[in-house]
Amino acid sequence: MEKPMAILIIAVLITCCGEQARSDASDNRYNGGDPVPLYANKVGPFHNPSETYRYFDLPFCSPDPVKDKTEALGEVLNGDRLVSAPYKLDFLAEKDSEVVCKKKLTKEEVGQFRNAVEKDYYFQMYYDDLPIWGFIGKVDKEGKSDPSEYKYFLYKHIQFDILYNKDRVIEISARMDPHSLVDLTEDKNVDAEFMYTVKWKATEIPFEQRMEKYSHTSSLPHHLEIHWFSIVNSCVTVLLLTGFLATILMRVLKNDFMKYAHDEETADDQEETGWKYIHGDVFRYPKHKSLFAAALGSGTQLFTLTVFIFILALVGVFYPYNRGALFTALVVIYALTSGIAGYTAISFYCQLEGTNWVRNLLLTGCLFCGPLFLTFCFLNTVAIAYSATAALPFGTIVVIVLIWTLVTSPLLVLGGIAGKNSKAEFQAPCRTTKYPREIPSLPWYRGTLPQMAMAGFLPFSAIYIELYYIFASVWGHRIYTIYSILFIVFIILLIVTAFITVALTYFQLAAEDHEWWWRSFLCGGSTGLFIYSYCLYYYYARSDMSGFMQTSFFFGYMACICYGFFLMLGSVGFRAALLFVRHIYRSIKCE
Repeated sequence: MEKPMAILIIAVLITCCGEQARSDASDNRYNGGDPVPLYANKVGPFHNPSETYRYFDLPFCSPDPVKDKTEALGEVLNGDRLVSAPYKLDFLAEKDSEVVCKKKLTKEEVGQFRNAVEKDYYFQMYYDDLPIWGFIGKVDKEGKSDPSEYKYFLYKHIQFDILYNKDRVIEISARMDPHSLVDLTEDKNVDAEFMYTVKWKATEIPFEQRMEKYSHTSSLPHHLEIHWFSIVNSCVTVLLLTGFLATILMRVLKNDFMKYAHDEETADDQEETGWKYIHGDVFRYPKHKSLFAAALGSGTQLFTLTVFIFILALVGVFYPYNRGALFTALVVIYALTSGIAGYTAISFYCQLEGTNWVRNLLLTGCLFCGPLFLTFCFLNTVAIAYSATAALPFGTIVVIVLIWTLVTSPLLVLGGIAGKNSKAEFQAPCRTTKYPREIPSLPWYRGTLPQMAMAGFLPFSAIYIELYYIFASVWGHRIYTIYSILFIVFIILLIVTAFITVALTYFQLAAEDHEWWWRSFLCGGSTGLFIYSYCLYYYYARSDMSGFMQTSFFFGYMACICYGFFLMLGSVGFRAALLFVRHIYRSIKCE
């Protein structure tokens, strides 16, 4: 009963926070001539999604005064900085070549615009909470091989085409007039007259479906069919391979059980071999058990966070352009699930007969947040140096610190205290001997790194097709809406990770290597390293991102995400391996 209630509370929190801006505009009905809110958001290089700047950082015509719009936490984290726009798009009021302002651009302003046009800058606005995009200019390269001969032009006339259904705004698009240009090629003062045109047209599209346009391209029948086919093909291949290995493993285990049962009946003093031989060492606690318990607690929290995010996505909270809803969800849910990390880490640490549980609790709290905080500090400093909107305002940083201080930390401590008081004992079907057996010399391919490479490749092969769509959404301008496919891929990722870790753990124990605890965690989490390797491929082969800031943001935040995957999948792999090891040693007679 508690879990559905928690899901309901989180959904309400995210919906309320994420839809603050939406309630300001899109719930409104309008009469002819009523003002409809239009906000200018940001500008930036089209191929660098993280490198965005305030709209009026470029010398556009600006209203007097420029009013900032109050934004929710997730919108600020998303880099949105909405301000009042210079255009007046009143409901059903058509305008033809209305002059916004006449402006004399200085040499410096011409240089600013030319630099922006050269870098393929786009702008983004919101009209009644509907997004609008457009490019600010164009580069004329036709018939010119030498870049010094290129001509740079700024669009000075924009046409807004707006669809309406009775008293509601349904759709808006912006078209730049290719014949109304300002030449920016030379460094000289330029006179510019900025204009705009507004056209209204009735439509039968209901208000409830107005956001479907923005997810339409990702769910067109042709694209969707290819998407599903690619995923099904990848998953079937992986599952067939997994099933094949599972059949072999089950047959080998069955033979082992029969062999050991026969040995017990015929010759009790016969020397044991294989994984039964090390039954006195297999449940010996791992080295660095405080770090191990902290990693398990952090990974369990991140797994819970991922499950909650999927639940919210599948119930439709993250509809297209619900600005900042995902970031709000990540912050809120991470804070509320910190008690899970504390409880899991401390209870397991106490099961491993650990004594300094306070230090273990601090380690759990810092294991993921620490690297994330250091990465954020560096990247926020870079964003401040660039004067980009990715730089968080001081007030937002204070809010995040307060959330961490007043919610995350107390819940972590409460979870730790509950874990300490749970008094659970580690369930080991075999007694552990006083002195560990020596591990025999093994071939190189049974080492930790080769095993991690083998363990990470199969789960990664199940998700790499979907990774492209996710990257194109997060680090591009595509919209990801097919969460059902992503959820299926996630389930398959968990299954394959659990099984491949179990298989490698069996082979490790069969080779009489009893140090499987850390190995199972590292093998389970190794998929995170493969994902980071894919980041290198995506950046250099599939994207046009460039510049120090964009490169820093891409590799910095992807490192944190892949580290989170490492902890989460490592916890899944270890849990599966622990269940398996307990099962096989419970099934035989151990002296």
